[in-house]
Order: sequence, then C-alpha cells, then structure tokens
Amino acid sequence: MAKFELKLPKMGESVAEATITNWVKNVGDTVEQDETVVEIATDKVDSEVPSEVSGTIVEILFNTDDVVQVGQVIAIIETEGGDAVSTPIATQDTTASVAQIEKSVEVAKETVNTDFSASEKFFSPLVKNIAKEEGVSVEELDNINGTGKDGRVTKTDILEYVKNRGTQPAAAKAMPAAPSTPAVKEAPVAAKAAPVSVNGQDEIVEMDRMRKMIAHHMVQSVQTSAHVQSFIEVDVTNIVKWRDKVKGAFEKREGEKLTFTPIFMEAVAKALKDFPMMNISVDGDTIIKRKNINLGMAAALPNGNLIVPVIRNADQLNLVGMAKAVNDLANRARNGKLKPDDTQGGTYTVTNVGTFGSVFGTPIINQPQVGILALGAIRKVPAVIETPEGDFIGIRQKMFLSHSYDHRVVDGSLGGQFVQRVANYLEAFDANRDF
Repeated sequence: MAKFELKLPKMGESVAEATITNWVKNVGDTVEQDETVVEIATDKVDSEVPSEVSGTIVEILFNTDDVVQVGQVIAIIETEGGDAVSTPIATQDTTASVAQIEKSVEVAKETVNTDFSASEKFFSPLVKNIAKEEGVSVEELDNINGTGKDGRVTKTDILEYVKNRGTQPAAAKAMPAAPSTPAVKEAPVAAKAAPVSVNGQDEIVEMDRMRKMIAHHMVQSVQTSAHVQSFIEVDVTNIVKWRDKVKGAFEKREGEKLTFTPIFMEAVAKALKDFPMMNISVDGDTIIKRKNINLGMAAALPNGNLIVPVIRNADQLNLVGMAKAVNDLANRARNGKLKPDDTQGGTYTVTNVGTFGSVFGTPIINQPQVGILALGAIRKVPAVIETPEGDFIGIRQKMFLSHSYDHRVVDGSLGGQFVQRVANYLEAFDANRDF
C-alpha cells in the first residue's frame, strides 16, 4: 500500500486560500481518479477538488469551514502498490514534534475564549483560523493594532503578534500598554442593532456562506467609499432597431445570441479609454491607475445571490468577441461553472437592473473599484424630436444610465462626463454597421 497526499490545488494567480464547504467523501470511502473528494469556496466561486488517484481515504486533515492555503495537504488517500506516490511521509522525530505542538495548541485552545461573535470587530476567516490554531483569545485579538483597511487585523498582524507574544509579560497579552500621554477620548462605538423579536409564525433562515460574504462586502463598500450618483437618459432607438434587424443573422453565423449587454459593454470600454481616471483603484492614500480595462458584469444566480465575473481586456474585443465573452460568463455563472479567476481583477463594473424592470438604480461600488454603472430598462416613451423642419413628438426607445462613483477620488465633473460619454457612444450608434 502507498499513501498519497491530496493537496489543495492552485486555482489561479490571485487565489491563495479556500474554505472547505463540504466533504463529499469521508474516511473509509473509496474514491476513483478524477472523482470529487471535497467542495471548496474561494470568495464567491464554489469549486470541487477531484482525486488524482484511485484508492481509499484514510485521513481527512481539515474540517468544514476551515480555511486552507493553496498547496496544503487536505487528505491522505491509500492506494494499491508498493511505492508512495506523494511526498515522503514525515520521519518519526518530526511526527513526534508535530504531535507535541498539536497537543500544546489544544491545551491553549481550552484555556482561551475563542467566541469571536462576542467581539465588536470584524475578523476574516483566515485570521480567526490562525487565532484558534495558536490559542489567541478574543481579548488578545481585540487589542492587536491592525494595519489593514479600517484598522482590521491582517494575517501579517496576527502572525507577528504570535511570534512576539512569547517575550511579553503575561498581563500584556490581554491588556494594552498604558498610554504615556494623556488619553484621547475615543469615538463612541456604534451600538448594536436592536434584537429582532420573532413569534411562532415566523421562519428563521440562516444566511448561506455567499450571502454573508455579499452582506459584508456591501457594508464595507458603503463604509469605505463616499458614494455619489449621476443619472442620464439615453435614446437607444437606433440600437434597438439594429439589433432587431441583425440578431437572427448574428446567431446563425456566430452560434451566439446577440443581447444588448455586449453593445453597452463596448460603449463603456470606449469611455474608460477616454477617461482613464475612472479605471482606477484606491489603496489608502494611493491611487492605482489600471493598465487593463477589465469589465465586471454583475449577474444574478438562480438562488438569488449575486456574482460578478470579469471580461478581461474588454477594450480589445470587437462586438462579436464581446458577445461571446458575455454569453460564456453568463452561462457558466448560471450553471455554477465559473473558476476562481473569473471573478478577479475587475477594474469597473456594469450591472443591468433593467433585467428586472427597474428604470434606474443606485448600485454599490464593487471595491476596490471607484465606479459602477447601472443599466435601466429600455422603454418606449414619447419624446421631442428635433428636425430641420421643426420639432415634433415621436415614440422613441429610451433608458436611464445610473453612475455610482467614489467621491473621494472622482469629482462630479469626471463622474458626469464619463456617463455622458457612454451615452454619446450609445446615441451615435451606427444603425448601418456590420457585426
């Protein structure tokens, strides 16, 4: 018999860790090569980890909801054959040392408070996992000066604390140092929301993992960025007529349906090239100008949750390429087939609120971006039409564009000019163009 170490595979350049969501196989189960062993989640994307060999699972090293780093061993599979097909098993001395360390950690866990819900602060799953493993109490975590955004404790902060706390007096571990200067009055801590009363007729539903992530991401965005909105009405009559005229031929030639989304995305990509300061990110007091234009495309999943896959280098795609990219991402989002990297690296986001009949909306910025554009429903409305012979009333196809932007770095002039440029591209659409 040989032992194979199943490791968390590399899932993309920007993905360093994942959360275990469900073990499909348990200890003692047999598994075939390429058969799913465990389900994982990275940010908003769910994935599966298949077995690289056939055999029997003899050990599972992580529990559900644990955060695992890429490359870490998550399970041991026993295979047929005499030669090991994995990295060498640890020596007896190393095993003994590991066992001794684990025993010390378990003792530490039993003596500290790790009920993180008792804290007013937010801690990432990775930080909480490290705290549990290292026996760091909630009181100690609360007193660590975080270097992350909004003073949050990062992985580096807690690892540095764990490294240095052995040299600190015991009392200092749970208590902050006394100030050497007169204390400054701290800002009042936001009061907790009043508890919601329920009765026997109410149903209590636990948020799923993705909904919790979305909730945190949205609240963080509102707390981080000063949101401002600009609205503009656009006449898209030429676009509607052109699409009605060519959509059949387009599908026949390209094998793809032609929706309005790629047409709008094309206009947004052009406008971002014209206004590169809308294609930026903010990191503290630093502005990062993005070289590539990667458009996020907000999409609703069948379960009602939201996901934002990214069209990379959108400014380099023609309309056919844009349509194929939009359809591919939308289809894979609906079927749960997106890869972790499909949602990474966006520089600006577009959301189509008109899909649900909304005329316009005030979308929340997808951090760390500085702008998001909402596309309203296209409606037939009476409008004044100017002609050389005079003005008259006619029926036109119109929609609203709603632009939310970060007023820390985007002033009203830039935010307004950008959405106006998008509108100009849409209204100047050539009704005689080829696709």
